Amino acid sequence: MLRPAADGDVDAMRVWRNQPANRAVSINDHVITAEEHEAWWERTRRDPTRLTLVFEYADRPLGIVNYFDIADDRSRCSWGFYLDSETVEAEGLALLAWMQVMKEATAYAFDELGVDVLHGEVLSENEAVRSMNRRFRFVEGPAETRSNGERTLTVHPISLRREDRRGARKTTAQEGTR
Repeated sequence: MLRPAADGDVDAMRVWRNQPANRAVSINDHVITAEEHEAWWERTRRDPTRLTLVFEYADRPLGIVNYFDIADDRSRCSWGFYLDSETVEAEGLALLAWMQVMKEATAYAFDELGVDVLHGEVLSENEAVRSMNRRFRFVEGPAETRSNGERTLTVHPISLRREDRRGARKTTAQEGTR
């Protein structure tokens, strides 16, 4: 289940984001301070082009889904997510939670936000996420090289169109004549 993030979620969000497993696959991989996180939250919760949701699995918060750059006409937005990797790994829930958050997050983008195209980015070396993205029918664009100050990164833009998502109903010419 996805629900809007609230002030009471801020500390958990920062703890999860700072977990080594999440930082390792993030473009910005530095440890986020409490002050930096609070400033981000203040900006985010007031920004109409952003939406932060808490992912709950088995009736407890286990991750965050961020939508950003939400177009005024809702034609597109970008997204990212992270899980409480320490908990899901320790409890053997990682794959199940990961698949569920992707399923719910893509459905939310198309069905609740009403976007036509969902964009994101993935590090080239993060083959597990790249594979899962393909499973969910995201299309990768050409790799881009960037520097985050300390390391050089190879980043792939990804996108998923509403009509290409898993479970999307295809309209055929025959259906149109019924």
